[in-house]
Amino acid sequence: MADTTKIMLDETEIPKTWFNLVPHLPNPPAPPLHPATHQPVGPADLAPLFCEEILGQEMAAEPEVEIPEPVREIYRLWRPTPLYRARRLEKALDTPAHIYYKYEGVSPAGSHKPNTAVAQAYYNKKAGIRRLTTETGAGQWGSALALAGTFFDLEIKVYMVRVSYDQKPYRRHMMETWGAKVLPSPSLETEVGRRVLAEHPDSPGSLGLAISEAAAEAASRADTKYALGSVLNHVLLHQTVIGLETIKQFALAGEGPDILIACCGGGSNFGGFTFPFVPRKLAGANLRIIAAEPAACPTLTKGAYAYDFGDMAQLSPLLKMYTLGHDFIPPGIHAGGLRYHGDSPLVSQLVREGIAEAAAYPQRAIFAAAMTFARAEGIIPAPECAHAIKTVIDEALRCKESGEKKVIGFCLSGHGHFDMTAYDRYLSGNLQDLDYSEEEMRRALAQLPRVNA
Repeated sequence: MADTTKIMLDETEIPKTWFNLVPHLPNPPAPPLHPATHQPVGPADLAPLFCEEILGQEMAAEPEVEIPEPVREIYRLWRPTPLYRARRLEKALDTPAHIYYKYEGVSPAGSHKPNTAVAQAYYNKKAGIRRLTTETGAGQWGSALALAGTFFDLEIKVYMVRVSYDQKPYRRHMMETWGAKVLPSPSLETEVGRRVLAEHPDSPGSLGLAISEAAAEAASRADTKYALGSVLNHVLLHQTVIGLETIKQFALAGEGPDILIACCGGGSNFGGFTFPFVPRKLAGANLRIIAAEPAACPTLTKGAYAYDFGDMAQLSPLLKMYTLGHDFIPPGIHAGGLRYHGDSPLVSQLVREGIAEAAAYPQRAIFAAAMTFARAEGIIPAPECAHAIKTVIDEALRCKESGEKKVIGFCLSGHGHFDMTAYDRYLSGNLQDLDYSEEEMRRALAQLPRVNA
């Protein structure tokens, strides 16, 4: 396949099981804790938010989890996704590196998010649930769950972070086209939303706040459950179809990666792309795994590794993760899907133990990288995955300097067709690098729960 650009798999090769990282880790993950007792939570503690089968997957210990056939049937609408050899980008960078990208933007919602949205909708429908509530940052997750709601006849309500609600109206229209109700967060519909608006009427919102609003509504209604687009184990489990397909595609290409890269906000596309490769790293393979994040929300690079709440209202269990503090509100960068104060506990553990590493970039640099990619490969990337592209370009240029012929793979997790306002701001010279407030981060970190565990 020396001259192949797209490395494709047949529909029959869609994975039949998801990959569970937990049993492969050298150290067991720190358990989520009950916020009042600081004891490990059990299924009963989370039952108001999640249905039984999803709770089972959240705490699964088996190395593989079967993908239900109704889920695989819907996956066939866009899976397997292509693995591209980025030959034109290689030429533009004049690098000896071989660059590959797994393109998840071919899904109906334009990102990787339907991989878990479809699974969560299926399990909730099977459990007799009628409604799902959720949050969304840039709108990719909300779009995916709205799509899944149409497939399984579920009512979907989305709390969309205010800054993205204003920046990305077409994402909202997309959700509404698929039948979802979309509200800006903070909203007047929940106690926590009303409280924030009373104190900060112009609050841009945050994913932690939107999670609080969605979870509070779900917990208050017997016919409603909560669906999460990132962070928790079951979400990253569903996303591993990405990495499992990529392993097969690299085998067809006749080479394997030396460096794997994905953007990281909560961790869903990063985990989905890289987790199936982690056993190779643990077995001694010379493989670097890099998470790329915004400098304005530097969770993995500047955060504290500690137990913290996953949401602002402190409704969630305590999770051991890198965090900037549960009530930290990041600046309103255009990569709304990466504006989360914490990270997946599993991703955090990989970084903490040196199995993965992290890099952070300001938004003008990532848009410059996105422009380079778009003009070479043709695809306009979402601002979120432009962080991965910036990392790829940096690594490819290091190969140019050293003469090393490394193989670099990254996840292009979604297209940027609904992010053209951000591109317009960049092209017109009006896009600014936004920095987080050190004082606000110190204040938020000072509020971390004190856990004796």
